[in-house]
Amino acid sequence: MKVVGLTSGGKDSCYSLMECMKDGHDVVCLANLHPPSGGEEEMDSYMYQCVAHTGLQVIRVNELYDEACGLPLYRREIQGRPIKTDAFYEEASNDEVEDLYDLLAFVKQKHPDIEAVSSGAILSSYQRNRIQNVCQRLNLESLTYLWNADEAVLFDEIISSGIEAIIVKVASLGLSTKHLGKPLSEMKNLLLELNSRYGVHICGEGGEYETFVVNCPFFKKRIVIDEAKVVEHSANDFATVAYLSLSKLHLENK
Repeated sequence: MKVVGLTSGGKDSCYSLMECMKDGHDVVCLANLHPPSGGEEEMDSYMYQCVAHTGLQVIRVNELYDEACGLPLYRREIQGRPIKTDAFYEEASNDEVEDLYDLLAFVKQKHPDIEAVSSGAILSSYQRNRIQNVCQRLNLESLTYLWNADEAVLFDEIISSGIEAIIVKVASLGLSTKHLGKPLSEMKNLLLELNSRYGVHICGEGGEYETFVVNCPFFKKRIVIDEAKVVEHSANDFATVAYLSLSKLHLENK
């Protein structure tokens, strides 16, 4: 099938795309939802991870993303908010889910042969049900290759797949600003320890951390971060919430 990949710029959506390709599907483009211009880079959304959007934004503005991964990237601003928050979603005006519908409807106009949507959902039924709702309305199939995967096994698979990702957000006991920018591959032992102590999800499915992929096997070029600053969203004795704001990037040959 011809597939559009939902991406936050992070490891899960990237690995899901790799699984799509491995399964014989043709990934023709990517789609991303981002916070409103001029608003906070990290927004409280039930549906979307947004902190890595600055990396996608910088690359898109400089018209480099096509060159990096060989796939066109379609982006749309999140204008809605969580309105229908029951387990199963029903269409509602101004709900943030409708932004996903509008984005995928636009992508389908550009690529009428699109048949399916790939996402990196692992455990969130809330997110998965809403993606399925949108897909059904657009006559698309929802592909969730990572669904219910064992977290430790999935983490190892992502690292061994050749995906290179860095930590761009922390929001958990045991994680702090010193971990921002670190390669995910160097975090395994700490994440296993935090999982044992506090129940931290090793893949960050509970929002404990987020990542930004700088290289993977299907990228044509590697993304290099030239400038980034640490932004502390909140600091307390329980857990610091902080993220990297990526402001300048370039590509280099692999």
